[in-house]
Amino acid sequence: MSGIGAIKTNRAPLIGLAKLMYMATTGVDLAPLGAQLIESVETDTSAHSLMDLAMVLQLRGNRDLALHTQSEAITSQQVYTQPTTSTAISIRVCAILSAGDFMANTPLEFLLEDTDVLLHLVYVTEDRPLPATEALPEHDVLFVAIAQSDQNMSLLQAVAAAIINWPKPVLNSPERIALLSRNQACEYLQSIPSVSMPSTVRIDRQQLVKIANQELALDSILIDGIYPIIVRPVDSHAGQGLDKIVDAVALTLYLQDYANTEFYISRFIDYRGQDGLFRKYRIVLIEGRPFLCHLAISEHWMIHYLNAGMAESAEKRAEEAAVMLAFDTDFACRHTQAFKVINERVGLDYLGIDCGETSDGQLLIFEIDSCMIVHALDSVELFPYKQVQMHKVFKAFRHMLLNTKSSRIPYNS
Repeated sequence: MSGIGAIKTNRAPLIGLAKLMYMATTGVDLAPLGAQLIESVETDTSAHSLMDLAMVLQLRGNRDLALHTQSEAITSQQVYTQPTTSTAISIRVCAILSAGDFMANTPLEFLLEDTDVLLHLVYVTEDRPLPATEALPEHDVLFVAIAQSDQNMSLLQAVAAAIINWPKPVLNSPERIALLSRNQACEYLQSIPSVSMPSTVRIDRQQLVKIANQELALDSILIDGIYPIIVRPVDSHAGQGLDKIVDAVALTLYLQDYANTEFYISRFIDYRGQDGLFRKYRIVLIEGRPFLCHLAISEHWMIHYLNAGMAESAEKRAEEAAVMLAFDTDFACRHTQAFKVINERVGLDYLGIDCGETSDGQLLIFEIDSCMIVHALDSVELFPYKQVQMHKVFKAFRHMLLNTKSSRIPYNS
């Protein structure tokens, strides 16, 4: 793919993340499409094909080549417009994204697919800052989609400086996103009544080795530090490197497997229900109102929806459907005050929360983030109830955009 940086035209339309992810989750072999995209890049000089190829490579597990390909696409072109089937556009959104994998940005494509919202994706890097407003496509709302991470901190700061006095309303302030690291989020939230969020400490490898060797007391670093504890590398997601450590010997073995230089540690809370199962709720706050996106039920404490066996268990799906149906009058009602204070302290228009409940009924926060994947890609045959629920989420998100557009209040940090 030599000479990619010289790409000028876009003969091939953008396929986009939402459609590509749907193809992947429904079992479509993406290899032939990948080959077609490579041919398109070489013959049509299309930045769209290059960006789609980067997504296909990510979906096929070739992360390093995917990120290299994405970088080439961004070098060629910063703005990509998400395909829409609507002929009548009511809202135009410019979303600011960073380079990176699927966890690097808020995946707005899933929230706005097949709506009357026109979504422009604007990639910014250290070398390619945010263009001036007059250089961007016409838009009604600017949405900062860059996720918090060590890698993105300087980028968030640069975006914050660039959008001071931005002439259009801005959603999800970069200054507030920058405060979402696990240890900072814990400082904000753990003092909220009826919320449980164990102290989370960022620790370097040398200190963790000393704890493993029992040269340093665990409770000298972690205020409620008793085993078992949870350990994960900084900036890890989707359970990568996440483990429950029961003693110093287990910690030594863990460090032999992970060469990372910095980690988060926190106390493990056993949140299993009376039936012995663990339940993790993915909730989004949209303008402060909570919406349930999924409930994963598992025999294991480390839950991800894809490994919880939801597709294999009609009983689990029936429970998820019932919880979704009663969410507003049950779960959300029980934790109304907690969600209200979380929204006030975090200060974001759109926020994701992964949580459970403790045995005494407190809201147990695992993570808060602005980039959690929320979608309606699950099988309609197996999960018919999720279509109804997710369209409530999508409708609320669109309503937020309409409210923001109507406010016409320029952004000033």
